[in-house]
Amino acid sequence: MRRGLLCLPLLAAVACGDLPGDTDAATLGTSDASTSTDTSTAASTQPTTTQTPPDTSEGSMSGAETTTTGAPTGTSEPLTSTTGDPPKADMGSSDGEFLRCHDAPPDGATLAPDIPAYGGSCPTLEIGYMEGQAFNVLPQQLGNNTVERQFLVIAPEDAGPDERLPVIFLWHWLGGDAQDFYERGDVQNAVNQKRFIAVIPEAREGLLFKWPFSALDSDADLQAEFRFFDDMLSCVAEQFSVNKECVSSTGVSAGALFTSQLAGGRGDVLSSFMSLSGGTGGAIKPWTAPAHKMPAMVLWGGPDDFCILIDFEQTSKDLEQNLEAGGHFVLECVHNCNHSTPPFPVEPGETAFAPLWDFFLDHPYWLAPGESPYDEFGVPAGMPDWCAIGVGNAVPPPEPCDKNECS
Repeated sequence: MRRGLLCLPLLAAVACGDLPGDTDAATLGTSDASTSTDTSTAASTQPTTTQTPPDTSEGSMSGAETTTTGAPTGTSEPLTSTTGDPPKADMGSSDGEFLRCHDAPPDGATLAPDIPAYGGSCPTLEIGYMEGQAFNVLPQQLGNNTVERQFLVIAPEDAGPDERLPVIFLWHWLGGDAQDFYERGDVQNAVNQKRFIAVIPEAREGLLFKWPFSALDSDADLQAEFRFFDDMLSCVAEQFSVNKECVSSTGVSAGALFTSQLAGGRGDVLSSFMSLSGGTGGAIKPWTAPAHKMPAMVLWGGPDDFCILIDFEQTSKDLEQNLEAGGHFVLECVHNCNHSTPPFPVEPGETAFAPLWDFFLDHPYWLAPGESPYDEFGVPAGMPDWCAIGVGNAVPPPEPCDKNECS
């Protein structure tokens, strides 16, 4: 598969290739849950700087057209849509009101901070993706070098100028890249249906595991990745009318391990996050407690979700224990297909990972600490029955599943 590294389908996880480092080292992620607030267990050094453009020559494309949108930036007006609000999920029979990301915040709600302006000159963003299209590029100063950081921006093809759109960042797995996440997530169709913007960063070369999440990664590299997130969000908000109350992050495997770091480092901005075979603890950097209590989906493939050096059940449970101790809402999801694509059940016409997008859109920033509409209205019917509210409550499917995409 591509680059001789890991090559799992979307939402699979770390994968099937040559991992650098000492394979005689202790298995990653097998320590007891950590509640440390340190962001690194390694000494800080200057970040690495080698950058290679993404490989866009392989794989089938969805054929999404490249467009540009000059929507004005807005962060406080009521939400509007030129295409009609998407239908609300079936949240049960309560007479209460269930507000989602596309609704206006309730009176008196605690709102997200304004998105800061970019410190330089943002490029005119290329929207969507098709074969041969150039990636968006932002310069980043790393030590004495400037590297070009690359990313995709996927928005609804019929986005209106006054449509305030939630934003989610998608961090790819170790053997994949931004193009892989775009293709395997059916992201263009997902944003068209669910009405949001997806930002898909490309990892830079020179990091041990693509993203800086391990105890071996320097704090300088971790902070550089946080700044890359800041810069991408600022430039997307400059070109689009972004709904700042719904800025979320999800990752797959290596990307999920980094997403947990981002949730700690940029928790003041994020409304929620989703960890898909990720986590914290052991040889992974510990959880950093953010001031903002954000809902989290923590998903893994059961006791045999293991790949190369990482026991993803242990790292996921470490993350859960820290979230629970910090008063965050947790939707726990445990399938039984090991280190592989979660078998999400979806309705006809929905994209393959609809439950993931729904969790993001169901949890705006203004929710009270530890709050979720799922507590009042129940877990939506569209969520897998192997998901449950609270740590230790999910029950994997009883039927056997010997699928494993780590090889």
